Amino acid sequence: MSGVLKAACVQVNAGTELEPNLAAAGDLVRRARDAGADFIALPENVGWIVQGRAKTMARVKSEAEHPGVPFFAGLARETGAWLLSGTLHVLLDEQRVANRSYLFDPRGRAVAHYDKIHMFDVDLKDGESYRESATFRPGERAVVAATPWGGVGMTICYDVRFPYLHRALAKAGASILTAPAAFTVPTGRAHWHTLLRARAIETGCFVIAPAQTGTHDEGRQTYGHSLIVAPWGEVLADAGEEVGFVVADLDMARVEEARRMVPALTHDRGFEVVREGF
Repeated sequence: MSGVLKAACVQVNAGTELEPNLAAAGDLVRRARDAGADFIALPENVGWIVQGRAKTMARVKSEAEHPGVPFFAGLARETGAWLLSGTLHVLLDEQRVANRSYLFDPRGRAVAHYDKIHMFDVDLKDGESYRESATFRPGERAVVAATPWGGVGMTICYDVRFPYLHRALAKAGASILTAPAAFTVPTGRAHWHTLLRARAIETGCFVIAPAQTGTHDEGRQTYGHSLIVAPWGEVLADAGEEVGFVVADLDMARVEEARRMVPALTHDRGFEVVREGF
């Protein structure tokens, strides 16, 4: 891993219909490329945000039939940038869907894809409730993709709460972690910055986390604040709450520098957990 990567997070407010969402995302990707970005990442659910299983199943397509796949492949080819598609909903069978992130190279080839492993099944105290597992099938493999700047470890949104995944990706060769997200406002305010900075610090990786923002279908709200975080934990870019994009220079030498100063990835030890006094 070497050199300086100019990376961008694109922040969108996805509606319920695919075509206008793709058009808006494409415009921002082109603007980010014009600003010099060589690696451009989009948020989770970039194709649409709808509430409930019925709405998702009415819209979803198989990978072979999904308009978003050739759209982002063509956009990568058009701009000559590496493009992380955020996530698209991909039909797997009559019952289940994958929440899938694609990485396209500048020739428009899908060089890697990752299906979200951890399902967001939660009940928040303000009455918000989510059951991703009712519609989506969890992924079963972690993915590190090769790029000119080093390995890219692919994660999605709720995955950020599971440090073991990020540690495994770093130990498998990732120097950059991607985390496209659609974080809720309550959890975003409480945890978003802290979790992403922690994942960067623990692994000595750069973290690129593009996010949804604003109000969506049936009043659902997302937090925004797309972030780019350095291996030592500094926030290099924060998109705030508006639709748009942010760009930051990633000096890849900082990965080895951080890991040399605190070589925690080499300090694993086995241990036994003992319950006493229960």
